[in-house]
Amino acid sequence: MAGGAICASLAVALFFAVVGAENPYRFFNWNVTYGDIYPLGVRQQGILINGQFPGPDIHSVTNDNLIINVFNSLDEPFLISWSGVQQRRNSFEDGVYGTTCPIPPGRNFTYIFQVKDQIGSFFYFPSLAFHKAAGGFGGIRILSRPLIPVPFADPAGDYTVLIGDWYKANHTTLKATLDRGKKLHYPDGILINGRGPNGISFNVEQGKTYRLRISNVGLMNSLNFRIQGHKMLLVEVEGTHVMQTHFSSLDVHVGQSYSVLVTADQPAQDYYIVVSTRFYSQINTTTGILRYSNSAGPVSGPPPGGPTIQIDWSLNQARAIRTNLTASGPRPNPQGSYHYGLITPARTIRLSSSAGQVNGKQRYAVNSVSFIPADTPLKLADYFNIGGVFRVNSISDRPTGGGIYLDTAVLGADYRAFIEIVFENGEDIVQSWHLDGYSFFIVGMDGGQWTTDSRNQYNLRDAVFRSTTQVYPKSWTAIYVALDNVGMWNLRTEFWARRYLGQQLYLRVYTSSTSLRDEFPIPKNALLCGRAQGRHTRPL
Repeated sequence: MAGGAICASLAVALFFAVVGAENPYRFFNWNVTYGDIYPLGVRQQGILINGQFPGPDIHSVTNDNLIINVFNSLDEPFLISWSGVQQRRNSFEDGVYGTTCPIPPGRNFTYIFQVKDQIGSFFYFPSLAFHKAAGGFGGIRILSRPLIPVPFADPAGDYTVLIGDWYKANHTTLKATLDRGKKLHYPDGILINGRGPNGISFNVEQGKTYRLRISNVGLMNSLNFRIQGHKMLLVEVEGTHVMQTHFSSLDVHVGQSYSVLVTADQPAQDYYIVVSTRFYSQINTTTGILRYSNSAGPVSGPPPGGPTIQIDWSLNQARAIRTNLTASGPRPNPQGSYHYGLITPARTIRLSSSAGQVNGKQRYAVNSVSFIPADTPLKLADYFNIGGVFRVNSISDRPTGGGIYLDTAVLGADYRAFIEIVFENGEDIVQSWHLDGYSFFIVGMDGGQWTTDSRNQYNLRDAVFRSTTQVYPKSWTAIYVALDNVGMWNLRTEFWARRYLGQQLYLRVYTSSTSLRDEFPIPKNALLCGRAQGRHTRPL
């Protein structure tokens, strides 16, 4: 630990020399261990951070520098990734295997990054193996700087609400099933902040308003969230202030985050918080409690019902979520200052998901390519010019219609290009897609096959700006992205078994420039593995 701490201190000093020390910095020390957990009433091997399941929240403010020292006390390599945190100019710290060497057992690694020009609600998670099915996740909140206006009053309280489907089996058992080329069965239940039915409560005082930061940290299921007798005012989506709209219930697709305001304006008692699965005939449901401080009694009546398999209900809700153009984001200027609808995309990338067998084993693919990891993180191979690790454009930028095959899928793109990406879902499940390093404008989604005529219905004025989008069955979703962040960025399904079995790729946003204005150099404390072993990061 001592040597790692010294190396981390040197790296921190250099980091501040690069990014500027005028912004505050926050230090975190995390010890990652196994521990017994009982979320659905049976003992499981969980992944704990500082003894906690879920892990501790990260509280920060726009432009803070985060120094997170992670000590791996597991018996296998480990990494943490930061969903929605853009890692500006710094994909080395993204914490997925395509960018970052795993932390070996008994070793530590210090993540050093800035939450540059961001606000909002996000989460972190373990990215290797099938660790996400064991815990190791937690909430991230990035508050606005004191002088930046926020389009609602400060709430009386601010709660992280991590919801997700869950298996009773250990993560090692689930991984072994996938490694044999088999599918996983339907999840066994749903957790709220790591607890099963009625295992969690949120305390409120009558007449006051509270912020709930809801993230779906699960493995496959879209979830509907609702509170008995209370409306929710949606105010923020993955770092974007949205037009404030009341909802009785909210679909939160896997990997997505929302902030809602809830006012305790009902008679003083306990009320059900309900989370249930969507779009499958088998419905899992769990409950928590909204508890008034002067409660006159326990919950009463049945938990409120919600939508089940209805697609149109969810699609209409998604279309109703729009950016608040006059509100400030992380900077004082209005969010609508960037007129994305006036820019013609320089390129269209169409990505089609598929499922099938390769060598008798279940695999999942994008444009017929089922991703297999290389022996060296792709970003390190790129930095050190190590040949033979991957090929740029080893995946087509449009559907090929061919059978599934295995490759390390890397799609090349030009720095500062403005592009259109269309996700095409010919399957009969709801998909959820996430792009590291970026937020994007969701300009359109609809049923059927996407064509160029589909652009006639795009929202070119106030589309929501976020990093994770759903794609409905037999449907498409189109996004616009300004590629202003150099690096190697994971583009993946949030359906975790599918990601593990190949439904992901890396977007290599490239420039020949070596200026610090475009990309930071490799961290001094970067772990080196695979064919990068023995290389030198850089002198201090």
